[in-house]
Amino acid sequence: MRPTRPLALLLIGVVCAVIAWAVLKGVYADLPPLSWTGVPALLIAAAIEAWSGRDLKARISGREGYKPAPPLFVARLVVLAKASAYAAAVLAGASLGFVVFLLRLLQDPTPRADMLTAGVTFGSSLALLAAALYLEHSCRVPKDPDRDDEPAPPPPSSPFPSH
Repeated sequence: MRPTRPLALLLIGVVCAVIAWAVLKGVYADLPPLSWTGVPALLIAAAIEAWSGRDLKARISGREGYKPAPPLFVARLVVLAKASAYAAAVLAGASLGFVVFLLRLLQDPTPRADMLTAGVTFGSSLALLAAALYLEHSCRVPKDPDRDDEPAPPPPSSPFPSH
């Protein structure tokens, strides 16, 4: 599995922002006020993933007092980190689309409150994105300092001709 590419996350965020902005042009007047309840959920998920990344990094590096991490557990955390990063990019893009759309409507109280909620949601999404990328990075096995970076010698050739 390859590491998550920041450019892919940026592209997802921009596309979601454009889609959210375009959809809001037609339906914002019919929407209820934005709910702030997603913000604590994003921040709790970010805190848990950041703490898990810190703990996992210590377990993988073999620090004293930490049990080694089972490989299947690490693989599951990589999948969680990648999924969280992509979900955070989608949420950040959608909330940025709200912010951009609401910039011209700030004279009314409801759009002003929605703008604040969307801005805080955007920041919370970025916190989750950073924590997810940190968790994914923490899942990497550190390079062994005693090992040379020279490639392994090729296997010996067979004395029998191949067909």
